[in-house]
Amino acid sequence: MGESALNTDRVVIVTGAGQGIGRAHALAFAADGARVVVNDYVADAANGVVGEIRSAGGQAVAAPGDVADWDTAASIVATAVEQFGALDILVNNAGFVRDRMLVSMSEDEWDAVVRVHLKGHFVMLRHAAEYWRAQAKAGAPRQARVINTSSGAGLYGSVGQGNYAAAKAGIAELTVQAAAEMGGYGVTANAIAPAARTQMTMGAGEAMAAQMAAPADGSFDAMDPANVSPLVVWLASPEAAGVTGRVFEVEGGKVSVSDGWQRSVERDKGSRWEPAELGPVIEEILAKAPVPMPVYGAR
Repeated sequence: MGESALNTDRVVIVTGAGQGIGRAHALAFAADGARVVVNDYVADAANGVVGEIRSAGGQAVAAPGDVADWDTAASIVATAVEQFGALDILVNNAGFVRDRMLVSMSEDEWDAVVRVHLKGHFVMLRHAAEYWRAQAKAGAPRQARVINTSSGAGLYGSVGQGNYAAAKAGIAELTVQAAAEMGGYGVTANAIAPAARTQMTMGAGEAMAAQMAAPADGSFDAMDPANVSPLVVWLASPEAAGVTGRVFEVEGGKVSVSDGWQRSVERDKGSRWEPAELGPVIEEILAKAPVPMPVYGAR
């Protein structure tokens, strides 16, 4: 732990932390002095990361299981409180993909991805929020933080990932909603849209795998999952108290803020429009509006 640690003795849950970005988050929080609850669907993966943290002198416990299951999510939050006496930070990261074009996607492929990503974020948030509300009402509010994981796919769309993109878009809006509803309890909520090399991205086809591969010449690895974690660690800290309801993109050494849906160009007739009137009006509005970001993979 360095002298500039921001989260010393704070308690964090990281979901989906057995590998990839989640594992990088867990290790980064431990290095920053936090006590870490490591969740993963695969118990051996969660226990392996706990072992890494403890071997480096940090404090961690495993809380494996399905984050989209109501009772399991409650038990993960309870593990943090029982083992470390509190909960300060929730990092929702768990997820997986079942890529398919919409015309070919099955009901199960849709349901499974939306369940783990969107419902999993909500269920964990719901149980953590209940704890933080109780603490605030008891006169002992926490400087609590939620960091959710959206995606560029959720912000801009991604061909062949309609289920994933819809779930990640829902997570971005859930973050805005949580920030508005939970601020009174001392909770901030933000989201990240990371770009990094993970099992999901490496399995998304040869072109994606080539783009995500580590550089052979030893230069800066922009796709290293560890590049994402410093922003998450900072957003989780007391320093970030004034930042809430925002979505940040992070890739390599680049950090940017993404503005969500907001009213742009408008025309007000002052009375009901006739359908035949709207053609030139819509043409004018769209000509003056910002050009949308292109959908990933679109031609």
